[in-house]
Amino acid sequence: MTNRFISAFVLAATLFGQLASAQKYNTIDKSIAVVGNELITVSDLESEIKALRARGQASDKATRCQVLEAMMENKLFLMQARLDSLSISNDNVEAYLNRQMAEYRTMLGGDEQMESYFGKSMYEIRKMFKEQLQDQSLIQQERGQIESSIPDLTPYDVKAFLDTVDRDKLPVIPQKYKLSQLCIYPDREKAKMECKERLLNLRERIINGEKFTTLARLYSEDPGSSRKGGELGMASRDIFWPAFGDAAMSLRPGTISQIIETPDGYHIIQVIEKKGDMFNARHILLKPKYTDDDRDKAFRKLDSLRTAIDSSKITFEMAVYGWSQDPASRTNGGQMADPNTGSAYFEVDQMKPEDYSAVEGLEPGQISKPIESRDNEGRDGNLVYKIVRLDKIVPAHTATFENDYTELLESVRSLKAGEAVDEFIDKKVRETYIIIDPMFGDCDFSRDGWKEKIRK
Repeated sequence: MTNRFISAFVLAATLFGQLASAQKYNTIDKSIAVVGNELITVSDLESEIKALRARGQASDKATRCQVLEAMMENKLFLMQARLDSLSISNDNVEAYLNRQMAEYRTMLGGDEQMESYFGKSMYEIRKMFKEQLQDQSLIQQERGQIESSIPDLTPYDVKAFLDTVDRDKLPVIPQKYKLSQLCIYPDREKAKMECKERLLNLRERIINGEKFTTLARLYSEDPGSSRKGGELGMASRDIFWPAFGDAAMSLRPGTISQIIETPDGYHIIQVIEKKGDMFNARHILLKPKYTDDDRDKAFRKLDSLRTAIDSSKITFEMAVYGWSQDPASRTNGGQMADPNTGSAYFEVDQMKPEDYSAVEGLEPGQISKPIESRDNEGRDGNLVYKIVRLDKIVPAHTATFENDYTELLESVRSLKAGEAVDEFIDKKVRETYIIIDPMFGDCDFSRDGWKEKIRK
């Protein structure tokens, strides 16, 4: 059972390190920098280093210098954010905080273990997390406000950039592909019903005396838990899909749930233990299966349409309007669009591997053989059978004003935003009361202004 919020883990790891380091240095902590009315201590720095080490990065003296400089810059943003009276969305902070607390309670095994690890009450831990998240929110807002303060850019600005920048520093536009598709889906309702029937059969076998753990090892399609007899371990309900967590919390230990549907598939659950809003449970996960007959039937239809298009009996667009079952591309004559950007052009790494394999080696205007692929619905996408037409290839090239104005505009905007941030930091370093411990006197800071702030 995977976690919906795994993408938030990077910031969480940093906060986790900060709390752990605070515990380590709580009796011998030392201030190593003062930025206005903000302190940076040994424990603050070492927590960041610990988070870097957890991600496999270096933790030598040079790294500590770089991290300290970044921390001091953040303090400048934080001070300005408070002067600017920037507001924090408490709803967003609370939602994020709840997710992080659920993560750590699950990692450590519950409230008591979390309190023991940090040597603090849950109230104190939650308070520390919340303060860190609020600071992060203010820093990001202030930086964004500075970056967005640059004037609106015009074609003149882009031309001026082109006139002054070295050609070898111009952005290189990677090769891009424009594609169209004609999609046929397998009978999803039939596959769902068959999946539920298989799961009901397993449920009945458990009720009649067979071991849940044995059937989970044999049949569950959750690789993470199946080898453990379906057991998930003690975890907060909040890390699971809502339907799964709600169902588990409503069960008495030992009883078997009805079929539960989540974006992962279909489950039956057996709760082992409950403690507050945490539980340990077993589950069996099954996903809808599609048969060779589904595939063969779709491929035969796609092959016949491809033949008709190639022989000019029908256009690709007409075939799409008549037979494609993908609503997003059907209304555009089959033209595909990147779901993240809306662009009709795809770089290789933006394409599904199956789609790229289908058109690799084709000439513009040619149509692929039928393939299996995935659509953009849900977390992993639904199975779909399709043919893909390669409409156009734009070779990799150095950006030009005529053909790549949007990309160049973004490059200039990014450059100007970076200059605005640098100007802000340099100005604040000059004007702000800052003291840096002499132990960092030999640091090669990127800004000369820091050197003047080292205590003699």
